[in-house]
Amino acid sequence: MYYVPGTETEENLRWMRLIDEQYLAAPFFGSRRMVTAFERQGLTVNRKRVQRLMRLMGIEAIYPRKKTSIPGAGHKIYPYLLRGVKINRVNQVWSTDITYVPMQQGFMYLVAVMDWHSRYVLSWRLSNSLEGEFCLDALEEALKFGTPEIFNTDQGSQFTCSAFTGRLQSAGIAISMDGRGRALDNVFIERLWRSVKYEDIYLKEYATVDDLTKGLMEYFDFYDRRRAHQSLAKKTPWEMYEAGVSA
Repeated sequence: MYYVPGTETEENLRWMRLIDEQYLAAPFFGSRRMVTAFERQGLTVNRKRVQRLMRLMGIEAIYPRKKTSIPGAGHKIYPYLLRGVKINRVNQVWSTDITYVPMQQGFMYLVAVMDWHSRYVLSWRLSNSLEGEFCLDALEEALKFGTPEIFNTDQGSQFTCSAFTGRLQSAGIAISMDGRGRALDNVFIERLWRSVKYEDIYLKEYATVDDLTKGLMEYFDFYDRRRAHQSLAKKTPWEMYEAGVSA
């Protein structure tokens, strides 16, 4: 499917890029602290603008609070299953998340599915909206690798909808959901977003969706198969994942 980037005014796109960078640096900042941080940098912005743009970008502060990301009407919320669980094998836990991707003249959203033990990115997809179809596509692609015991998501409507949870249940997968406003319950994929943005997206400033897609294909190949991780005993995610599957 061919996509054109989502659009906003040039001024709003500039602020969205600044908000994105600030959120990666301090994901516990809500709109009020965002505005304060910008003021300390000599930048002036209305808090209502920051609130609206954060909603558009699909981000929120990580601390628990009332009325944060709200699942769709009638969507079931599942408990968080990973507190205190030792992750020691591949396909034990997978997780997914969505992040905002700034471009030269617009923006896209990126979803990825990751194996927690190996940090291997099993699949990813791009979309110009936050509708859930691209998340389900990424899930189907990931399931070609195997079946996890537990699948962890946040409480966004893309992951609480019956199409997504029903697909997991049909495969016999236990569903785990982060506490509301608790992005750090999904810490490994949050680290992935910092890597992909600072090592690729911010550096390249992609102009077209085609360029972005090709660039991400190259980056995720690098991340999975050529980038050794200190936390993985200097192995790549693919080496860890392949060894785990073969064991």
